[in-house]
Amino acid sequence: METVVVGAAESETAAKAVERAGRVAASLGARLVVVTAYGFDEVVELGVGSDTFAASTAQIATSFADTTAARLSAEHGIEASGLAFKGKAETVILESANRLNASVIVVGNVRMQGPGRLLGSVANHVAHHAPCDVYIVKTT
Repeated sequence: METVVVGAAESETAAKAVERAGRVAASLGARLVVVTAYGFDEVVELGVGSDTFAASTAQIATSFADTTAARLSAEHGIEASGLAFKGKAETVILESANRLNASVIVVGNVRMQGPGRLLGSVANHVAHHAPCDVYIVKTT
């Protein structure tokens, strides 16, 4: 079975790439792996009403990836799972694609144009170092 890896984050542009990845995986009959990266593993306090809960950034990222994967699985009728790792997004995506023997990586095109392209982007780095095909979604 083929594997599609998508880089995911809690942003409007990343959500467009994630949605496209769900459609790509469904059309290929592939499984989808939603991968998200986080920078620091620290504990944050979350308030809900008068209650306060402690959660690590790793737990929050894992929950986001798992929830996103479950939603895509239900919407597209595909096998989907979520992963979260500490590190830079491009590194996490590429290492996951290598480890999972991915056939396609899906990323958004944020910062691929204008001044941002001089500083680099996740999509640019992934496109140049990927072990497989890369689908760059126009998200802007």
